[in-house]
Amino acid sequence: AALGLNSAASHTLAAAGDRSQQLTRVLRDALHRVLHRLQYGQVLLATVGSTAPFVGLLGTVWGIYNALSGIGLDGGFRIEQVSGPVGEALVMTAAGLVVAIPAVLAYNVLGRQIARIEADLEGFARDLRELMVHQP
Repeated sequence: AALGLNSAASHTLAAAGDRSQQLTRVLRDALHRVLHRLQYGQVLLATVGSTAPFVGLLGTVWGIYNALSGIGLDGGFRIEQVSGPVGEALVMTAAGLVVAIPAVLAYNVLGRQIARIEADLEGFARDLRELMVHQP
């Protein structure tokens, strides 16, 4: 029948309860499937936003290590030994931030849009349920 009601065997949970309860379950399950698909991309954005600064920090540490190693091998200090590796380290830090900041912003924008869509879908599901329950 409509929305997949009464299609389950009579001894299953899907068929248990009255028409109103069945409609509630069908609509809730459909809403959860849609929200799951909408939230899928947020996991990637959250991962990138939280790990990119650490990748940049690792590059910074590596660059400074190379600079200090160069000083240690020569035994003397010259600005050329430090400027190249430290410059590379700063570029790595900036690269981590350039990746992380847009990912965090996109995560927040997407989260807000998903929340609005969820509220709209819940309202629609509630209205549809009421319409179907009161249908003869």
